[in-house]
Amino acid sequence: MSRTSVLVLAGGLSHERDVSLRSGRRVAEALRSTGLEVTVHDVDNDLLPALSQVRPSIVWPLLHGASGEDGSVRDILELVGQPYVGADPRASRVAWSKPIAKTVVGRAGIATPRFVTLPQSLFRELGATLVLESIAANLGLPLVVKPARGGSALGVTVVHEANALPRAMVDAYAYGETAIIEQAVAGTELAVSVVDLGDGPVVLPAVEVVPREGPYDYDARYVPGRVEYFAPARLAAEVAARVADVALGVHESLGLRHLSRTDLIVSDDGVPQFIDINTAPGMTETSLLPQAAEAAGHELGELYRAIVEGALRS
Repeated sequence: MSRTSVLVLAGGLSHERDVSLRSGRRVAEALRSTGLEVTVHDVDNDLLPALSQVRPSIVWPLLHGASGEDGSVRDILELVGQPYVGADPRASRVAWSKPIAKTVVGRAGIATPRFVTLPQSLFRELGATLVLESIAANLGLPLVVKPARGGSALGVTVVHEANALPRAMVDAYAYGETAIIEQAVAGTELAVSVVDLGDGPVVLPAVEVVPREGPYDYDARYVPGRVEYFAPARLAAEVAARVADVALGVHESLGLRHLSRTDLIVSDDGVPQFIDINTAPGMTETSLLPQAAEAAGHELGELYRAIVEGALRS
C-alpha cells in the first residue's frame, strides 16, 4: 500500500500571505511528526507541474484570504482530479462572502447582528454623509465596519462615535469594494472549531478571546502576549452546549466539511451571535483551532493526520 503524502498549500498573494506561510509550516511539521510525507508549495506557476510530478495523496490548502478561501483554488484542484482538505468550491464561495454567509445562517435560525452592505460605488453615488447618517440612525451605535470578504481582522473598525464612521469606511474599502456594517454586540468573544475525522463533524471546546488592550485586531491575533485566551472558555455548561450547537449548525448550514472555525459573541443575555466563519482557519502558534484541539486533549500531529485520513475517505 502506497504511503500517504500531503502537499500543503501556503502563501499566495493575499494580504494574509505571512499568516498562511506560518500556518503551512506548522501543519507540515505536525504532519511530518506522525510519519507522513509532506511537501509545502506556494501558489505559483510551478504548482500544477508539481501536482503532476509529486502526485500527492491529498492537498491541504492553508491559504488565507482571496483565492485561498473564495473557492477558486479548489475549483482548479477539482479540475485536475486532486483530492483536498476542506470546503468544496460552492461552500467556499458562500462562506467567503460575509453578507451571504450571514443570510444563509440566519435562515437556519441562528442569531446574527443586524447589518447592511455597502459597495463603494453606491456609497459615493448616494452621498457618504447622508448614507452614514441613515445607517447610524437605524442600526445605532456602536457599529462594526469591515470588508465584506477577508479575514484576520484586516480593515475592521469598531465605531463608537458617528464622526468615526467615514474613516472606518475608508479602512474597510482598502481591502475590498464592498463593506459590511453591523451592530456591535457586547459580550464574550469566542472561537468554536469543528473537525471531522471521518465519522461526522465534532465540535471542539470553545476558546474565549480576551484582548489585554484594544481590539482583537491583526496584531493582537498574531503577536504573542497581546491576548489572553481561555481554552476551554469560561462558560456555564448550558451556554457551552448552546455555543457548540450553534457552531455545528453554522458548519452544516453552509455545507462545510473536514474543518471550520466559527466566530461568535455570546451577548449579555446569553444568546450566541454568529459573527464570521473561517473555512481555512489559521494554524499559527497563536491560532484558535490548535488551542481548541489541545484543550480537548488532542496531540496536534495526530489530529491533523486524522483530518487528512478522514478527508481521503470522504
